[in-house]
Amino acid sequence: MVKKGKKTADIKAKKEVRGKKAEYGAKQIQVLKGLDPVRKRPGMYIGGTGLEGLHHLVWEVIDNAIDEAMAGYCNNIELELLPDNKVRVSDNGRGIPVEKHPQTKKSTLETVLTVLHAGGKFEGEGYKVSGGLHGVGVSVVNALSSWFRAEVKRDGKIWMQEFKRGKPSTKIRSIGKTKETGTAIIFESDSEMFPEIKFDWDKIVSRMRQQAYLTKGVKIKITDSREKDKKRSYSFYFDGGVISYVRHLNRGKEVKNKIPFYVEKEKDDVSVEIAMQYNDGYKEHIFAFANNIHTIEGGTHLVGFKSALTRTFNSFSRKKGFLKEKDENLTGDDIMEGLTAVINIKLKDPQFEGQTKAKLGNANVKSIVAGIMSSALEEYLEENPNNAKEILGKCILTAKARMAARAARDTIIRKGALEGMTLPGKLADCSERKAENCEIYIVEGDSAGGSAKQGRDRSFQAILPLRGKILNVERARLDRMLSSNEIKTLVIALGTSVGESFDISKLRYNRIIIMTDADVDGAHIRTLLLTLFYRYFEQLITEGHIYIAQPPLFRIQAGKEFKYVFTEEEKDDVIKEFRMKLDQRKIKEKKEKAKDKGKAEAEETGEESGEAEMKGIIIQRYKGLGEMNPTQLWETTMDPETRIMKKVSIKDAEEADMVFNTLMGNEVEPRKKFIQTHAKRVRNLDV
Repeated sequence: MVKKGKKTADIKAKKEVRGKKAEYGAKQIQVLKGLDPVRKRPGMYIGGTGLEGLHHLVWEVIDNAIDEAMAGYCNNIELELLPDNKVRVSDNGRGIPVEKHPQTKKSTLETVLTVLHAGGKFEGEGYKVSGGLHGVGVSVVNALSSWFRAEVKRDGKIWMQEFKRGKPSTKIRSIGKTKETGTAIIFESDSEMFPEIKFDWDKIVSRMRQQAYLTKGVKIKITDSREKDKKRSYSFYFDGGVISYVRHLNRGKEVKNKIPFYVEKEKDDVSVEIAMQYNDGYKEHIFAFANNIHTIEGGTHLVGFKSALTRTFNSFSRKKGFLKEKDENLTGDDIMEGLTAVINIKLKDPQFEGQTKAKLGNANVKSIVAGIMSSALEEYLEENPNNAKEILGKCILTAKARMAARAARDTIIRKGALEGMTLPGKLADCSERKAENCEIYIVEGDSAGGSAKQGRDRSFQAILPLRGKILNVERARLDRMLSSNEIKTLVIALGTSVGESFDISKLRYNRIIIMTDADVDGAHIRTLLLTLFYRYFEQLITEGHIYIAQPPLFRIQAGKEFKYVFTEEEKDDVIKEFRMKLDQRKIKEKKEKAKDKGKAEAEETGEESGEAEMKGIIIQRYKGLGEMNPTQLWETTMDPETRIMKKVSIKDAEEADMVFNTLMGNEVEPRKKFIQTHAKRVRNLDV
């Protein structure tokens, strides 16, 4: 029993401690001035301080120049990567105003660059349409730059001001005269904020090409001047707008409608520009933009487009007899297969969902896009009967394949675990039933499968061996794909089903690991599996469930010491390391023997040490997983503590689609060109 006095003292002590820990008053409230909030929480403004956030700085500055172009005041934009991680973006727009601002009593230039939500995009006629309506773009770049310089050509003069980490380091001043107008921003990203500063040339080129397609009539030039001897540049200029973009996306593919559909029209202050063209593939590629911002998650403009497309195609098909009275209507999936489309709208007050602007929310846009699309598409189909026949023929064939695939998929489901029947016999399942704790290895052949089954941890690791190479699904519809026994087995094992009934919540394994031999056949099988996942299970990739195991290429042993190595370069380093150790051991042994024989013999020992470099090192090359015993396979490739795995991601859907189409499609010439271009990078090819 606790005495009353002691209990009271304990309560008093606890209150004192609690008071110290939970003190909450005016002193605990931080008031961040100017751009301090950006430096305190950069992720709120650019999404993070990784490489994506780093490139976001470039996009913010470019967006300002694009806004000038969309407003009709700019037709030339230049971006240059400079030495020491500096970036320069210039345009020939109106130039940021430099006169004193009535509210801040500072120059307008300094106000725009140091005050959040300051800009010409909130009210008045500064911009009719704009991507960066939050007004935080260029000031955020200033805040996250260790050095920042603005140069403005305006009012007959060249004005300049410099900043450090968002704070002015010089006053605005005139540094010359000019008859031109425009703005140039040069900045150096702050290494205190970004752990890695490395600009991706290909990423920047791809983004600038896209912006040039979306802003027709504007020249965009990109230059890489980071290395003096490796200077390179690209220039983009497209008069065709998004119709040129669609042709670019369909390059190397067999198109159905040789004349792409195109419409450009304005209604209720909303400008709508749409281009679309069908190819012989089985995947849709629809890119939707609002004020040149890629709305990855779609929005009302995409909904309006899809509803108009489905309604118009069904109506036209009935009217022209492509669909009989007994036939079902075409579904959205039937119509989207093989479609490449770009939807680009411009509006005065876009309502984006979230700071990342991934989805457009303006309710009126849906009906505007649908109305313009329906009217223009019906006219296009009437005026281009051959193109209409090709498109609708493909859609109707897709519908028939869908019904056949549904029957095949129903068979898979009936044979699968959903109705209590057993999983595929070749699958060695794990005992754990919580999907988040489970992983499945897809391995090549029974030999590797046998080693993997013996070496695995049965509690959470499942093994599915595949016999031979699976079907190349790049040019196969779902019904044909599901006729492949190996693919059916894989679909049943994963548990998600496929096609319209795909349900990721039923995925039985959190990690799906492709483990193939380190040779040409293994690489081919891995590519076929990646093609399958990319075309029919893309959500598994985007949500981070697909991995590639990295088995070692070599086992190198010197005496009792050995190491597994995974690359040719690593092999050379380990051999060098082992040779040095053998040399040192040999020298030591000889010196010990020569202790009583004098200095001359000791020197001779040093000369003979080179012989040890060629002796005592055993190099074992693993050409197949089956060559490893179960213990070795576990230690090198399957043990979560020591293994190396690569997570598969889709950084750029457009580029990924082009590569898969080139490598796995029907056209030989693009594949031949790709191989010839990249062949010089290949070392020690096993054939």
